[in-house]
Amino acid sequence: MTTQISNGVNQNLGKVDRLLRFALAVWWLSPLAPQFSVEWANWLIAAVGWIALAESFLGRCWLHRLFGIDNKNQ
Repeated sequence: MTTQISNGVNQNLGKVDRLLRFALAVWWLSPLAPQFSVEWANWLIAAVGWIALAESFLGRCWLHRLFGIDNKNQ
């Protein structure tokens, strides 16, 4: 069962998942992020970092919703 927050958005990420996404986002958005010789790969790393950061604050993952995964209680 998902938890309803005040703005009507269902959270489906637990505390550990949110913490790990935040750590990944901080790493991939910092100067210590992996750098590749192919420019599109660097842009992909940055995009995934921003998505992970947003998901860590919102507590909601669209892929989890798509596949029916609910980690809220973990």
